[in-house]
Amino acid sequence: MTIRDIQNTISGGSTVRSVIESAIERAKQDTHNALISVVEDRALQRADEIDASIASGDKLGRLAGVPFVAKDNILTFGSPTTAASSLLETFEAPYQATVIEKLEHEGAICIGKANLDAFAHGGSTENSYFGPTTNAVDETKVAGGSSGGSAVVVATDIVPFSLGTDTGGSIRQPASFNGVVGLKPTYGTVSRYGAVSMASSTDVIGPIATTVEDISLVYEIISGVDERDGTTIAVDEKNTVRDVMKMTIGFINELQSDGVDPEVQLKMDRAKEICRRNGHEIVMVDMPMLTHALAVYYIVVPAELSSNLARYDGIKYGTQIKSDNLVETYKNSRSAGFMDENKRRILIGNYVLSSGYFDAYYKKAQTVRTMLIAEYAKAFESCDVLLGPVTPTPAFSIGEKTADPLSMYLADTMTVGESLAGLSSLSVPAGVTASGLPIGLQISAPMKRDFDTLAFAKQWEIYND
Repeated sequence: MTIRDIQNTISGGSTVRSVIESAIERAKQDTHNALISVVEDRALQRADEIDASIASGDKLGRLAGVPFVAKDNILTFGSPTTAASSLLETFEAPYQATVIEKLEHEGAICIGKANLDAFAHGGSTENSYFGPTTNAVDETKVAGGSSGGSAVVVATDIVPFSLGTDTGGSIRQPASFNGVVGLKPTYGTVSRYGAVSMASSTDVIGPIATTVEDISLVYEIISGVDERDGTTIAVDEKNTVRDVMKMTIGFINELQSDGVDPEVQLKMDRAKEICRRNGHEIVMVDMPMLTHALAVYYIVVPAELSSNLARYDGIKYGTQIKSDNLVETYKNSRSAGFMDENKRRILIGNYVLSSGYFDAYYKKAQTVRTMLIAEYAKAFESCDVLLGPVTPTPAFSIGEKTADPLSMYLADTMTVGESLAGLSSLSVPAGVTASGLPIGLQISAPMKRDFDTLAFAKQWEIYND
């Protein structure tokens, strides 16, 4: 399903209400636990309003009548925003996220909220208070995370596009696992106003869809400076590569490792040959600092999220478990409300920020991060985009890694570098394994060069067709 499919249905005479009713019915029949809630009343009300505008001959937005799903850590009206946590199980947003307002301004209609790892902490959508989401291709496998539900609702044709968040790979990895396209925009090009904070220096909201064309359209709509988010920056669409038909493509030597599944490596070798055959120059790039990226990520991000999660104390909002005194109320509410992975990351974050360990861990990690950013900048002096695997393996089995956090964290090896450097990065399908599991190709470009990422991805779709 694509955005154009929906638009053709409406222009062919179907009412927006019928389109939205069909999407809601598909959402209710979801068997993958991809959705936490369905937004029915408000969605149908908005559909009727757009039908009235059509009947009146009013000018319509670029997404008029198109249904979508938002990850449930993005504030929306019409349903609770839970972040897949019991702490926020009944939380009703007092305002909507900027990205939702922008999409609604163009006529898009939110019909549901997608499942995720609680507070976006995880890479499999198994750490959800509402239960795990299963893979769209094989229900014995994970959907990826933390935007697993957002990827599955697109892969199973419930909606043509969805919104996810990406802190260290949380859009790209589930997109890869489910055979769809997912964009992590340049940090700051999309407002985070109205998103539940995880790690403030790497959090990004981005789209998931079945085609690069749809990703490009949604990104154009949701990107831009927002006065309510001081980190937002503008992207110059004209600041793109001169000749997309003949680019210099970089492959990173450090990612050609023994830890990459043979079938994944086979698709990367195939991608290299396809690019060369279509006139692109291939260069191999050395990035030794990239081998430290995962360690840096799991110091910096827990430090930031432990600070961001301090607000969830059972007093201001969220579930409260009362006790005889304030401290015990804090303890009880947070102990019951946070899941094991949340607690694990809070403990790590508090540890690396604590007196006596700040210099040894957090400060040193930020120093290495700066070196990594410089290394990416040097790499892009010799190439237009970088290509490589999204993940070392295809989707793994449900329960396979839950007892081994380190093994779960290693699944982020290929994506955290771009997040730490704030780069534009996208996952696009590169084929399937012998058993039919999707494999994604990661395309990365310098900051503010998202249209380079998208331009090459469009070419890749043609090559890979």
